[in-house]
This record gives sequence, C-alpha cells and structure tokens, in this order.
Amino acid sequence: MIKVTPFEDFGHQDHGWLKACHHFSFADYYDPDRMGFGPLRVWNDDHIKAGTGFPTHPHRDMEIVTYVRRGAVSHEDSLGNRGRTAAGQVQVMSAGTGIRHAEFNLEGEDLDLFQVWVEPDEIGHQPRWDTRTFDRDRVSDGFVTLVSGRHGREHEDALFIHQDAAFLAAVMDTGETYEVSLEPGRRAYVVPARGEIEINGVRVPERGSAAINQETALKITALSAAEVVMFDLP
Repeated sequence: MIKVTPFEDFGHQDHGWLKACHHFSFADYYDPDRMGFGPLRVWNDDHIKAGTGFPTHPHRDMEIVTYVRRGAVSHEDSLGNRGRTAAGQVQVMSAGTGIRHAEFNLEGEDLDLFQVWVEPDEIGHQPRWDTRTFDRDRVSDGFVTLVSGRHGREHEDALFIHQDAAFLAAVMDTGETYEVSLEPGRRAYVVPARGEIEINGVRVPERGSAAINQETALKITALSAAEVVMFDLP
C-alpha cells in the first residue's frame, strides 16, 4: 500500500524568517490523522532566510536527522559541539538525556532543509552530535545509506541513531530506475526533495511523500531529474 500526500496538503506556516512545511502534526499545526508514521514523528521541510535561525532550545529522548538541500546550517550545542552542515550533508543529534542546541543560517543565501525526528528505541541514551557528507554530484548506483541504527548497531560510513531504522538518499537522472527491497513487516517513507518520481507505478510529486506499508519490493523511477530521500522503518 502506497499513500501519497502532495506538498500542498501538508501543514504550512509562514513566520517571515521561516517558512515551515510540516508532514505531521507539529507546533501549531495539528491533524489527528497525521501524528507520525511508526517511530517517525516529525518531518519538517523548512526554508530559512539568510542571517536567521533557531536560538538555543532544549530537546530530550529524540533522534533528530537534518538533511541540507540548499545552503548550510551552523550548529552549536551544550556538549561543546560546533559545526557547519552544507548542502548534500546530513547531521544527527541524539538528544538522549537532554541537550540544548542552536541552528542558524549564517550564510549569504537562504537555507532549505529537511529536519526529521525519530523516536529512539528507549529513553535515556547519552546525547551526541555528528555530521557526514553525501556527494550528490557523483554517479549514484542506487540508494546510499547516510544514517542507520539497523539491528541496534553502528554501520560503516553511516551516522548512528538509536532506532532500527535507516535514512537513505539517491540522485537520479530522468528515466533512471532503482529497486529497493524492504524486509517483511517494515515500512518506508519516501520524499523526492527534487523532481518527480514513480514508485511501483504510483506517481509522487516533488516534495510530496509516499508512506509505504505491506510492500517488500519498491521500483522507483525518476520522471524528471530527481533527488530522493527515504526512511526504512520498523
């Protein structure tokens, strides 16, 4: 089963400095039918103006994945971490027992990113932060795993999260097709960050989403040049 939601049907808020699109209920946007998808609790599609951002605020017991689509985000937190995550890169913050952080756009251009929250496998983990690069310009041979906590262990070349889930990305040329396998009983949440795709014959528009259940084989075709991200979830 593949349920498609177009970008226009998500929750939208315009704060001037921030234009936020909420895939699931978040902040002042509430839809009882959109409270999450398995352990996936938040998927925000944010446009942040240059020179603005989120001042220091707290989190706990949440795995927070940020995928930068354009520009760069500068991070600092109460653990002493400081870093700049640019377009094509991904960062992970495990809030665990508690962390305070700030995320700002210190660049001369606007910033576009996905911020995704995943509930952890249990509460009380040690908080941490890390980042890595996804080279969107190289020839991609299928989906690349950027973040993973599959089977409760760390995976080579992927940032770790405390959940049996994986975050993957691919860049596709028009007409290109990739096949992705899902283990029985698992689900996937797929978002074309750029371009339009088709999954098992079902069209998914740019920046819309496909919530996928009870499918073990996904045939993903780019109907135009596309950048696609997905979460493989329990």
